[in-house]
Amino acid sequence: MHEMSLAEGVLGLIEDAARREGFSRVLAVWVEVGRLAAVEPEALRFCFDAVTAGTLADGARLEIIDLPGQAWCWQCNESVAPMDDEGSCPRCGGYGLQVTGGDQMRVKELEVE
Repeated sequence: MHEMSLAEGVLGLIEDAARREGFSRVLAVWVEVGRLAAVEPEALRFCFDAVTAGTLADGARLEIIDLPGQAWCWQCNESVAPMDDEGSCPRCGGYGLQVTGGDQMRVKELEVE
């Protein structure tokens, strides 16, 4: 389950920001997750709650912003929105897709005290 290491990475970013900005508590975290990033949102929520227990982000609300996937289909020469990174082109059914977006994850915003 790589969601645990992702949650640990988010906590690391929060702790770095707290040292830099001088806040002592995190109330909410907004994370953008692309549909093609191979991240299970509920597993990420569970892991986030586990790794933040006893930290400045203990009890913080994790808001996951779902970003659509984007790919270029070499068969129909179109930009398409595949449902997952293993799927076919939703227009032509071909498998010649090159991912162009929606495969990333990033912390977008923090609500702090």
